[in-house]
Amino acid sequence: MAAIRPRDLGTILSVWAHPDDETYLAGGVMASAAALGQRVVCVSASAGERGTDDPSIWPPDRLGRVRRWEAAAAMAVLGIEEHHHLGLPDGALAENDEDGRARIGELIDEVQPDTILTFGPDGRTFHPDHVAVHRWVTEEWAARGGGPRLLYAATTVAGLDRFLTLEEDLGVYMSDERPVGVHASDLALHFCLTGPELDQKLTALRAMATQTAGAMAAIPAATFSEIVAEEAFVTAPPGRARVVEPATVLER
Repeated sequence: MAAIRPRDLGTILSVWAHPDDETYLAGGVMASAAALGQRVVCVSASAGERGTDDPSIWPPDRLGRVRRWEAAAAMAVLGIEEHHHLGLPDGALAENDEDGRARIGELIDEVQPDTILTFGPDGRTFHPDHVAVHRWVTEEWAARGGGPRLLYAATTVAGLDRFLTLEEDLGVYMSDERPVGVHASDLALHFCLTGPELDQKLTALRAMATQTAGAMAAIPAATFSEIVAEEAFVTAPPGRARVVEPATVLER
């Protein structure tokens, strides 16, 4: 498969469930495109207001507010000037399919993207919110005849081989299922960050301290950098993609 580069993506609509999803999975691609003068519109379905193990310190109102500030700081680092918060409930996106689909459809019509970036069918971590966003984007894209290029975030075979156990130890996965790795030769977009581009992404991730500080403290800096340096995407298959059915709703 002929690999594409960020410069080939045109106007990008980047759609995710919670602030930090976009930076982990597509921060480098978005920053590179924005630096080239392309329009990049980022979307967070929720503020991630329930993304904590300690709600006594971080009740939803407080955490949602702080995560919006963190996201604004990260977007500034990445050079992204358009970031939409849909305000849907964290941990319950699968219960808001009608609203979610409608909001995504409106954005596709408004932005008229050349490329849409979002989760694959496994949501990367099998989080029900991630899977819901995958479903909304895929269905709204298909309803419009599949016009823009639709790219799903993927995990490479090499990345899984090296980091699966570490990700399990960090509690990344929300299911007993695990992603299936994609060979590099089968990727539509494979962006490996080094130098200033990697530093830019790491700085953006540090800005999201409520979500990233624990992982960054738990593993060596070089290992964390290696994990986030790779951004991989596959092209959505023609027609309606296989969608993982919503599971029990989990907080993030």
